[in-house]
Amino acid sequence: MKRVVLFLLTNLAVGAVLAIVLSLFGAGRSGLNVIGLATFSVVVGFAGSIISLLISKPVAKFSTGARVLDPPASADEQWLVNTVKHLADKAGVGMPEVAIYEGAPNAFATGAFRNSALVAVSTGLLESMTRDEVEAVLGHEMGHVANGDMVTLTLIQGVVNTFVIFFARVIGYVVDRAVFRTENGVGFGYSATVFVCQMLFGVLAAIIVAWFSRQREFRADAASADLLGSPRPMVSALRRLGGLEPGHLPDSLQASGIAEGENKFLGLFASHPPVAERIAALESRRPA
Repeated sequence: MKRVVLFLLTNLAVGAVLAIVLSLFGAGRSGLNVIGLATFSVVVGFAGSIISLLISKPVAKFSTGARVLDPPASADEQWLVNTVKHLADKAGVGMPEVAIYEGAPNAFATGAFRNSALVAVSTGLLESMTRDEVEAVLGHEMGHVANGDMVTLTLIQGVVNTFVIFFARVIGYVVDRAVFRTENGVGFGYSATVFVCQMLFGVLAAIIVAWFSRQREFRADAASADLLGSPRPMVSALRRLGGLEPGHLPDSLQASGIAEGENKFLGLFASHPPVAERIAALESRRPA
């Protein structure tokens, strides 16, 4: 609930700050409807992120074909459910739904609320790892849940979306007036500039969101080490993942997986750090 309140307050604060700043610079006197633009930017910027978060669990189940273990159909499935329950209790969060899906090694956690999340693991991960390693991966995913990473990532995505939409239109308005000399309404210069700016700002926004996503992976690895009382199982799981090709996840779940494969564009757009860096961070936690 605290994160939901923070989400709403941030939403309102972003819009207010944008409107106040431009008003102080006299944008309203130039004919630009600052309040209307700020409101539009906040609504559009956050709407997609909020909707995606709220429907994340059913979308994840549908897109991966995940089968919720309710009830477990075998001793191995019962162990999986019991392990997640134990980790959830230690993390101080409600028991999430536990699911299995067919695919190469991977796992993810999703959901709008800490106490009603979904944790899913692939058959490939279960077949390729020891139980200690699987438990470490589950601890990593429960770290995401306990840290509220799904909500926080949505919050950050919404904020950067709002800034992209807002400033692209402000620049478009200025260019349309100063360069194209449009006096009434908006002309081609506005539309073209907004399109270009949204593309450029969108790239910068993606870099910001990806950077945060990488930081949360380090925190989730650390959470696994804390929940299991040692970083060794997570180190072992990461080393095994480093020698495997991570299973593909739908685009909407890429940032939620345990790994994403080879980094692209020098890692700027990668949602996960290189496995070697994650192992090094965990190794540094070991007592001397």
